Amino acid sequence: MASALREAVELRMRLRGFSPRTHESYIHALEELARYYRLPLDTLTCEQVQLFLDELISKRNLAWATVNVYFSACRFLYEQVLGWPKKRFSIPRRGRSGTRPGILSPEEADRLIHAPDNLKHRALLVTTLESGLRVSEVVRLKPRHIDRGRMMLFVEQGKGHKDRYTILGEESLDLLGQLWRQEGPFEYFFHGRDKSEPMSVGTAQAIYYQALERSGVRKVGGIHVLRHCFATFLMEAGENIFAIRQWMGHQRLNTTGRYMHVRSDYLKTIKSPLSRLKNIDRILSKA
Repeated sequence: MASALREAVELRMRLRGFSPRTHESYIHALEELARYYRLPLDTLTCEQVQLFLDELISKRNLAWATVNVYFSACRFLYEQVLGWPKKRFSIPRRGRSGTRPGILSPEEADRLIHAPDNLKHRALLVTTLESGLRVSEVVRLKPRHIDRGRMMLFVEQGKGHKDRYTILGEESLDLLGQLWRQEGPFEYFFHGRDKSEPMSVGTAQAIYYQALERSGVRKVGGIHVLRHCFATFLMEAGENIFAIRQWMGHQRLNTTGRYMHVRSDYLKTIKSPLSRLKNIDRILSKA
């Protein structure tokens, strides 16, 4: 991507207040498009862009969410930065994925998060699961975000630049306390070599995959699976869906609702309402 165009894209993203994660993803997607054609991006046609996106879907078989990032990056460049009219550039809106989130059983999740011997690695996985954090949120966790009195965790500037509170698990609190006593003071609990900078998302993912391999648990996805488990386990425990939505930072209730009835073994334990009514009738008839 030409330096002048890249600077224009970066300027517009800063003005729009995009998160560092979105910034990085969009630049990567646009650089991939430029490498694919080896032509300046502002000389491509709409048809060329669509053929590239089709390549990602039909040949590279990229994940639904990953392809959506490419769609959004292209739309941002041509519509927002270059200001091309719809007659010149238009790509279809992508619907929501119909696939269910990957999920583990409670026993599998427990084995996975306790697989690492390294204190920081274990604390990262346990906190991600117990608080339902996105990977970009857990790596930016700071000591001042801990509310020990209420057993809550403050998530600062999560997805959509929104602050929220989520629950703090007792084991997470214990491990984070150990981490502070062992390595503190620091700016971020999960830092890199520089204690004033957060660990990279890629490093956190690598920690998850190392634990996954060591635990022997079946692979159903990346570290985001722990966030899926958080929501599903709470629903199966009978927690209020509105509270779960708040803790996860979902804008729409139907996003949270996707975690209902995910585990097949849990589904087998649910009896139909008709069966329950028949049982009540039998009890009343014996009374």
